[in-house]
Parts: sequence; structure tokens; C-alpha cells
Amino acid sequence: MKAPRAGSAWAGVRAVVGIAGVGLPVLSFLARLPAALCPIGTLLLLTEVAGIGRAGVVAGMLWLGQAVGGAPVGRLADRRGHRPVILVASLVNAGVIVALVGAVLAGLPAAVQAALAGLTGATMPQVGPLSRTRWSVLTASRAAGPGRREPSLTPQELASAPAEGLDGHELASVRPAGPDGKELTGRALSLDTTIDEISFMVGPALAATVVVLCHPAAGLLLAAVLGAVCGVLFAVHPTAPGPVRTGRVAAAGAPLVSPGLIVLWVMALGQGVIWGGANAGVSALSKELGDAGMAGFVWGGMAVTSALAGLVTTALPVKRDLTVRLRWAIVAQTLLVLPLPAVDGFVGASLVIAGIGVAVAPHLIAVFGLGERIAPAARMGEAMGLLGAGLIIGQCVAAVVAGPLAEAYGYRAAFGLSCGVGPVACVVALLFVRGRRFGPLPDGAVGVPRAPVEAERESRGRSW
Repeated sequence: MKAPRAGSAWAGVRAVVGIAGVGLPVLSFLARLPAALCPIGTLLLLTEVAGIGRAGVVAGMLWLGQAVGGAPVGRLADRRGHRPVILVASLVNAGVIVALVGAVLAGLPAAVQAALAGLTGATMPQVGPLSRTRWSVLTASRAAGPGRREPSLTPQELASAPAEGLDGHELASVRPAGPDGKELTGRALSLDTTIDEISFMVGPALAATVVVLCHPAAGLLLAAVLGAVCGVLFAVHPTAPGPVRTGRVAAAGAPLVSPGLIVLWVMALGQGVIWGGANAGVSALSKELGDAGMAGFVWGGMAVTSALAGLVTTALPVKRDLTVRLRWAIVAQTLLVLPLPAVDGFVGASLVIAGIGVAVAPHLIAVFGLGERIAPAARMGEAMGLLGAGLIIGQCVAAVVAGPLAEAYGYRAAFGLSCGVGPVACVVALLFVRGRRFGPLPDGAVGVPRAPVEAERESRGRSW
């Protein structure tokens, strides 16, 4: 791979893409769309077939399933490897989505529909969190710090190294420990978090579009197809890590939950509530103005500005620690949210929502970047799934609270929820997001995923 020029503004993006090619980011984007399509697709289908009351209950069960299933799927991927877990989860999830559509169209009892929706959420293959784990592994194979052995291995060669006689401690030495390695990992996580955000912005708009053009069930069926095709392709991609080979500390059983991870989970929860409140307010405003379909276009402004901010964060050199960047981002986002209750039309709402997006990507990039820094490598997928669950729970809480507020008191009440949560998140960040709590784990705690080849060899004779 030809190294990008140091002076190039987009050298960081090219360096990250050059690790695995353009195909992996594109595939991961398509594979994570079902997670964004399913909630709105369920709402649209149930609203058309059974009414808004049942739609809210069933969609709420789906969100709950996503929140509950995130960490267990991540833990299973850590222990068994990404390939079998994502493969099985993608196929099972696609089948359950089809079953949910059939139950709704057949008019089965609400309890059956809710149960299938919960199972749909729980079996989501967690492509977003596991993709971040994958990038962490890939950057480890391409960068090394001062005094470390230079790992000129491709991800596939790194994966096959155990079969050639290197043990876990030798492989741990290729983890990027110096500034270059940390910066490359940070840029990769920045790019992946940006892709995640774009998928969650594009998903609802895409679901609404196919429902209008085709059929009320089209959004969910599209999610099933994408999961069965792109989810499987993401699972079997050559970069898929195997089970984690741990160092001494992780092998002794490094705990997952730490004060730092709890703080990051709270920050993710707050981000979800801010999102959910703003989304509910935009929907209520659009309905009040007589054009409910405009809500997607207004919300799409955040997708554009957030994606641009994420790409800029990926491209520019890192000058501040992630803890500082997180504090700045949440303070900026809180200030940008405050004008929301004052808007009274589509133009004003679009400008404010787009402005908020400038701070969303940097905040989430810092949250997941710090998560990668403090989580035990042997449980990285589980940690990322837990942080992703915080985002989902926050959106679910906001949907439950902001919807009735908007219905009873108008769209400004829903916006008020976002405005109220912002200062709370700022206080948490300013008090608890400090460097001493978010220092990197010692080298001995580093865990390295084993080769899929080795994992398959070890799994012979036992059932998955």
C-alpha cells in the first residue's frame, strides 16, 4: 500500500481505507442498515394495519430487544469469533423479521407480534459495535509504536500467525502502542462511527420511502434482505476476527464494567435521549404544519452535517485527548440544541437540526474511542455492544416520554426534553470524563483475536 503524503488533509481517511479497501466500509454500512430500518419499518407497518397504539407497543418491544441483545451477542462474538456469530445472527434475524411481517399481515394477536418484535431486536447481529472491534484489530496489524516489532502483516497474515507458531503474547506485541498506532486506531473508529451515524439517519428515510412506493411491509422486508445478504457477506469477510487470544491480565478474567465504562454508557444514553426528543419534536412540528413527510427531510440535515463532521474528525490530525474532545462536543451540542423550542417552521428547524449534527459525530467518536481504550480486548465486542445499547435505550426512553409530551403540549415540549438532558450530560462529562479514569490498559491486558483457521481447528469435534 502506498503511504499517503503526510501533508495531505485526507491522508487519515486514505490510511484507514487502505487497511482493508473500500469494500469493508461499504459492506458494513449496508449490513448495519437493518438495525435502522426495523424500528421505523415496524411503526409504519403496524400503524397502517393495526393503528398507532399497537404500533408503539410492538416497536417498543423491538427497541427493548435490541438493547437487551447487544451485549450478549458481543460477548458471544468475543468468545467464538465474529464469523460464526454474525453469520448465524444475520440469518436468524432475517427469518424472524419475515415471521414478524407474516404475523402482522395475518392479524395474529398483539402478544405474538410483540414477542416476535422483541426477538427481532435481540437477534440483531450488532454489526456496528462489532465493526468497531474489527477496525481495532485491523489497525493493530498495521501499526506499531516505538520499540515494538513492525507488523508488516496483512490482517489475514496476522490471523494465520498462531498456526505458524506465534503465541498470544508474541502477537500482543503487534498492537499499536505508540502515537502512530493510537492515531490510526482513533481515525478508524472515527470513520466507523461516522458510517454508523449515517446508517441510522438514512435507515428511517429509506424505510419511509419504500413504504410509500411499494407496500407497508417493504421497509421490514428490505431489512430482512439486507441482513441475509450483506450481513452474511460481512460475517465471512476475510477480516473477520476469530476468538480472542488474551494476554495475562485478560486471561485472568479482566472485568468488563468499570467506572469509566459506566460514565461512557451514561453519555451514550444521554445522546440517545437528545436524539429521540429532537426526532419526536420534528415529527410533531411537521404534523402540526400539515406535512408529516417533511420530517424525514428535516432530520436528514443532521445526517449530512454529522457525516461531514465525522469525516473531518477522521481526516485531521489528533491534537487533543479524547476526554477533552468529548467534553467540548457535548457542551457544543447542548448549546446547539437550545434554539429548538424557538423554531416555528421547516426552515428554522432544518437549520437548527443541521447545526446539532456538527457536534453529534465528534461526541460519539469520543465515546466509542474511549470505550476502545479502556475495555479489555478480550471483551471488546461486548463493551461496544453495551455502549450501543445505551444509545438505543436513550432513544426508546425519549420515544416513550417525548411522544406523549408532544401530543399533550405541542412539539416544543418534546424539544424541551432534549434541551433538559443536554445540561445533565454536560455535568456528567465535565465532572467524570477525566484522563485518569480513561487511561489505556497495560500491555499485559491486550488480547489479540485468533485466526479463523485456528478457531475452526479447535472447534472440530464440538458443537458451536
